[in-house]
Amino acid sequence: MAEIHVLIILFFVAVESATLIPPQTDVLLVALFATNQYRAWLLLITAVAGSVLGGLVNYYIGRYIQIFEKKKWFPVKQEYLEKAESILQRHGKISLLLCGMPLIGDAVAITAGMSRVSPALFSGAAAISRTIRYAALWGMCEGLF
Repeated sequence: MAEIHVLIILFFVAVESATLIPPQTDVLLVALFATNQYRAWLLLITAVAGSVLGGLVNYYIGRYIQIFEKKKWFPVKQEYLEKAESILQRHGKISLLLCGMPLIGDAVAITAGMSRVSPALFSGAAAISRTIRYAALWGMCEGLF
């Protein structure tokens, strides 16, 4: 029964770290893999699910960002928003696979929302990129890399 509690905590940490809050999932996931007390594939699926959900939060922030961009307190200049959109359009939808990368993933998710990319396409790309990222961590813990 303890495993379900760990999975729930991992899920919520993954949701939190996929938003604009600094990431914690990688550290927690490596620690959990290293204990060998939990089924690694279940940890992987849980982290990916939580991380995709967190990425969708950023996606929807981008989708509705125009509501706030005219406000005085809004921290991002219009030119930066336009530049981000043009980069996504120039490199195509394949660049959505970068949404699972540390540091730039949040910007990719927000830009995808601004550009009105299909939520299903974004979710699929997020799931693929985050699965690769977390599977690489699992592989490192198993000594494959």
